[in-house]
Amino acid sequence: MTVWQIILLASIAVLAIKLAGYLVPERVLQTPTAARTANLVTVALLSALIVVQTIGAGQGILIDARLPAVVVAAGLFAIRTPFIVVIIAAAGVAAALRALGWAA
Repeated sequence: MTVWQIILLASIAVLAIKLAGYLVPERVLQTPTAARTANLVTVALLSALIVVQTIGAGQGILIDARLPAVVVAAGLFAIRTPFIVVIIAAAGVAAALRALGWAA
């Protein structure tokens, strides 16, 4: 099986799963449990993506300037700082650490 055949089959599978979602009755989706689960899964997946992109390096873990920048961003978000300020501050922290030679 070639890579393109695998991609095509995976695409068809994803489309089938998406279309199957339309078959779920409305009353099932309106339950508090379903709504809460959907909200929590979204947050969990986004958190996992952030962690993997921040400290992941291939098959290992790499601590570099990204981790302190994400910590600064999280702290600024916690005190409800405007988004543009958070981005500038996190980029500044990462740039400063890289300029000091702390991380590549």
